[in-house]
Amino acid sequence: MDWLSRLFEMMPVRGRLDLRCFYGTPWRIDQGPGEANEIPYHAVLAGSATLEDPAGGRPLQLKAGDILLLPGNPRHVMHDGSGAAPLPARNRASLNFTISENLGSDERLDLLCGHFAVTPPHDRLLRSYLPPRLIVHAGTRAGQKETAAQLAGLVSLMRSESADDHLGGRAMLNALSTAMFALVLRLASETEDAPRGLLALAGHPRLAPAVAALFNEPARAWSLPDLARLCNMSRATLARQFQEKLGRSASDLLTDIRMTLAANELKKSSLSTGAVAEAVGYQSEAAFQRAFKGHMGITPAQWRKMQELSGQDVFARLAVPGDANPIKADDGGPTDEPRPARGGEAPA
Repeated sequence: MDWLSRLFEMMPVRGRLDLRCFYGTPWRIDQGPGEANEIPYHAVLAGSATLEDPAGGRPLQLKAGDILLLPGNPRHVMHDGSGAAPLPARNRASLNFTISENLGSDERLDLLCGHFAVTPPHDRLLRSYLPPRLIVHAGTRAGQKETAAQLAGLVSLMRSESADDHLGGRAMLNALSTAMFALVLRLASETEDAPRGLLALAGHPRLAPAVAALFNEPARAWSLPDLARLCNMSRATLARQFQEKLGRSASDLLTDIRMTLAANELKKSSLSTGAVAEAVGYQSEAAFQRAFKGHMGITPAQWRKMQELSGQDVFARLAVPGDANPIKADDGGPTDEPRPARGGEAPA
């Protein structure tokens, strides 16, 4: 199994379309942060947008075809770039998502806004291996990668599905959002300037065998020489490449994979801690206990108990109709139209 498929198998991700925005200039979007386990996304269908850097750096320009992921889940601001006071935005609920629009003219923005929900504690692991913000371009022009064309086709289908309240539209849009997450990561890993982290590591052809081995056989007692032989390079070169591309060692990645699998296995009450330790590659239960507590901050027994007590479905919010992240307009205050609440209340 390839590393990305294995990653999604280990840490399920579900996407959801929350809003479709139709704005004419001047406009402004002020969103986030979302729930702790969420990764927001925005897909520009038409028009353009300016994304402010929360750290005060140079703003980023987004154009039609750009897809923005924010693994850091920050508060973020987008606007038309004119500097004019934005027009009030009004939200109205459709059957399957919320439509937000204003009365502006000139160039109009058409934007899909949603989020990906990741099962805890895997959301923290995923964020540590992805950049705080990630932008890819979906396109079908000659010379572009096949993945970019696939992503453009998927976004086009989302655009069509969100144009009307089709039968099964919510299920389709959420499933397409989930697939979009995988395609965005695939496309980002294929670019020459893939951001430092798992995408840069997996996109390096010589390192791919080591990445696949760690994801597919995490219980094996891998050594640096073993991995170096798979990649046909020296131990020193492999160690340096991991540090340059990933920002940490192969051993760190292996431990993270093992702890992710262990967290999943501990949810099964029929398995003892010793059995889980052996399943993820630890011969000593005591060594596993230490590693798990160092990684998670709690013991395996405490983690298991927390899962039993919570019984919470982190994807439950995906099924609530009309629920969407609020958008703030004009001077940063709420819009003049009632907005759906996280609790699932429909707009008045």
